[in-house]
Amino acid sequence: MSELTMNRPREDYGFFGPGSPSWKIWAAPTALIGFQRSVVLEHFDPFLAAAVADMSGIYSDPAGRLDRTLAYFLTVATADGRTALALSDHLMTVHAQATGIEPITGTRYSANNPASQLWIHVTGWHSVLKCYEMYGPGPLSAVEEQRYWEECVIAAELQTCKTSDVPRSRDEVREYFAEVRPRSCTSERANRAMHYLLRTPRAQGKTKFAAFSRLVAPATIATLPGWMRTMGGFDQPALLDRAIAPAVRTAVRVGSSPKNMTTALKVIAPMTGKVLERHLRDEQPLDPRVVTPAEIRERFPRAAKVPQAV
Repeated sequence: MSELTMNRPREDYGFFGPGSPSWKIWAAPTALIGFQRSVVLEHFDPFLAAAVADMSGIYSDPAGRLDRTLAYFLTVATADGRTALALSDHLMTVHAQATGIEPITGTRYSANNPASQLWIHVTGWHSVLKCYEMYGPGPLSAVEEQRYWEECVIAAELQTCKTSDVPRSRDEVREYFAEVRPRSCTSERANRAMHYLLRTPRAQGKTKFAAFSRLVAPATIATLPGWMRTMGGFDQPALLDRAIAPAVRTAVRVGSSPKNMTTALKVIAPMTGKVLERHLRDEQPLDPRVVTPAEIRERFPRAAKVPQAV
């Protein structure tokens, strides 16, 4: 995200606005745990696992990968419409370069493939909600939860997945995971990446992120169903699941103040920290209303068509 984009006045309330569950959940400290969860789960899609292994530089910059990905989702959830759309277009352009041959099936992969993009989107939105419920304030009201999934569909308009395929309720999320499970798999490269993200080695000047990943890993694993733990090879005792929850809830309460959150993020995920800091300023936008992706696309036509899957 450019400094010019970050420094210009906020134009509108973006796609969701004040009081929305998306603003509340994506700006909560539990989103950090949710995003470790999400980037780990990406690797159950063999095509995404191949794209990550071939293109992302995960082993040279795991903190940067988490930071860039979380900054994207937080921007879509909280920034004004033009900022969110510009970042989405940039990300799709980068993803268009991530193509190759997936070694398990021998077929071509693309990071912009709609099915892979749907997996990224659903695991991201589901993971931050799951961790908010387990380690934060708890479950949303029925009305808030319904609105959250409606907002999830809106956010999907900025990716290559079909919005008609995006789950619109908790039951539909369960159905989606049940549908995807038979074709989920791991490989040597996928397992290596998942374990690397859960417990990043203390190397290459990444001491702080390594400590963060290892502290958060037990909390992340505790949110996962048994089949994912077994398939990924990172199960842990039920006793640890029970012990970690109250400790994490206490840490989340301590870290929930805006000052503590932005201070921590500037160390762990500085790009995300800048996005959150601007969001928490609570500045009045030039046009104080919620907009739609279609409206922003019409108002600010893109210079080029977003690259699609190949």
